[in-house]
Amino acid sequence: MSEKQAAALPTREEISVQYKWKLEDIYPSEEQWEDEVRQVRQLIEDLQRLQGTLTEGAGPFKQCIQTVEAARQLASRVYSYAMMRSDENTADSEYQAMIDKARGLYVALQGAASFIGPEILAMLPGQLDQYLDQDDELKVYRHYLDEILRQEEHLLSPDKERLLAEAGDMAQSASNAFTMLNNADLKFRTIKDENGKEVEVTKGRYIRFQQSKDRRVRHDSFKALYGSYWDHKNTLAATLAGSVKKDLYFSRARRYQSSLEAALDADNINTSVYDNLISAVDDNLESMHRYIALRKRTLGVDELHMYDLYVPITPEVDIDIPYAEATDAVTRAVAPLGRDYQDQVRDAFASRWLDVYETQGKRSGAYSNGSTYGAHPFILLNYQGSMNDMFTVAHEMGHAMHSFLSSKNQPYVYSNYSIFVAEVASTVNEGLLFAYLLEKTTDKQKRAYILNNHLEQFRGTLYRQTMFAEFEKIAHGMAGAGEALTPQALCSVYHDLNVKYYGPEVVVDEDVDIEWARIPHFYRYFYVYKYATGFSAAVTLAKQILEEGQPAIDRYIGFLSSGSSDYPLEVLKQAGVDMSTPDPVNQALGVFAGVVTDLEESLG
Repeated sequence: MSEKQAAALPTREEISVQYKWKLEDIYPSEEQWEDEVRQVRQLIEDLQRLQGTLTEGAGPFKQCIQTVEAARQLASRVYSYAMMRSDENTADSEYQAMIDKARGLYVALQGAASFIGPEILAMLPGQLDQYLDQDDELKVYRHYLDEILRQEEHLLSPDKERLLAEAGDMAQSASNAFTMLNNADLKFRTIKDENGKEVEVTKGRYIRFQQSKDRRVRHDSFKALYGSYWDHKNTLAATLAGSVKKDLYFSRARRYQSSLEAALDADNINTSVYDNLISAVDDNLESMHRYIALRKRTLGVDELHMYDLYVPITPEVDIDIPYAEATDAVTRAVAPLGRDYQDQVRDAFASRWLDVYETQGKRSGAYSNGSTYGAHPFILLNYQGSMNDMFTVAHEMGHAMHSFLSSKNQPYVYSNYSIFVAEVASTVNEGLLFAYLLEKTTDKQKRAYILNNHLEQFRGTLYRQTMFAEFEKIAHGMAGAGEALTPQALCSVYHDLNVKYYGPEVVVDEDVDIEWARIPHFYRYFYVYKYATGFSAAVTLAKQILEEGQPAIDRYIGFLSSGSSDYPLEVLKQAGVDMSTPDPVNQALGVFAGVVTDLEESLG
């Protein structure tokens, strides 16, 4: 199909099979999916019979731990398959029913396993160590068990743990309602494109419209997108408020001082890491304001509006990147990570790990799903042919390779790396692609375009995600203090943050005040800051890889292969970055300032 999408989105059947992910690599048929659903149910029954046996000896203890891990592995695969099938067409009720069934399994499993933590904590002193000494197969679970012991003060009695676990499905109601509204039910207005053709605005097309050289197209698509969110502002404020209240409830139930503390404790991260990020970025906004001023001068506009923030400031460079060209560039760019890594990336593109193009009803955005232990990871894209899309390919392939290497080198219990480190591999890939493109580009205008694109990655990840993190902290603080999260209150907070982050050279249009309503990550509390911390760590690691060579590469591949076998701050330290200090954030912000200077010089 054409890289420039047609006015009407194609159906999935109209897309060539080479551009569709091969979910048959998980289950060749849905009958086999149903078979594993039955296996999970059986394991849940087996687990329930083991309640009360953990103190009876190393044998029953091992049986319980291995049963719950087998159930989690299958349940994760069952859910991932159903989710990805549904993401192919979010309006398909059959796959939505599969998701509901898989989610119900998760809730049942959480309930059935809820006795494990309390029973471990009730053991006699030294009893757990005795079990591990008696059975070598249990030694692999040392870190897993230490993690349970670490969170002792936040674990409840078995009955209360079961109640919290069984509330899990209900607790997702606000998030589920937002997802269905945002992906299936919300309809956007049409605009006239650059050629005067009537085209529907979609979330996949929106960024391309915002990068258009035609300012009218940028303005109209901006109004069209946010107009639809304004139409549903009360519903969207209610769903976000419901999600925030859910976070507060569970954090208080587990005796945390705040939902922020609860969210970060899952990774054994102190809240100072979150606060250090916001403070470091707030202290370095001058570089962002300088970049915004450069953008305004280069575009030659009297007023710089929010819909002028994504158009390349080298408009004479018209870059349309076919998907095959993008995959080739990404494969070449990761060469510094070694032949084995590069060959695996090449094989991933050839073996249909990716679902490439936007189609009717398909989930928006992009992600990598590595929760398919026993099968390779999968990547969802909505590829439109821009340079941003090429960097998205590199980004998601970084996630996929992290999942691939962790699953290859770790037992299931440690195969899923912490979300705190999840954005590191993806952003290292982006950094390597930036270095590759810059090295092979001699054209002055194209070089300026690439520098501008790199600054946009900084702005979108380090600055913008930190702004999101600050908004999220304020919103949770308001709810914790008993303040209502009305559309007016949320919009006011969001407006003021945009004014602070973008500075005096931009007009903060009223329509952007509702942008909070379209951010799905706000329904995974205190998640977005990890993009910014991960980006900061990745900037440091990419620099080490390119400058130090093999020692840095070995440390990095070791990091990708570690999974969750240690706490996230520790695996990053082993890779060469200490995120317990603000130094990596400040170093990344220094790089941003340097690239702004390079772009100023390139543009003259």
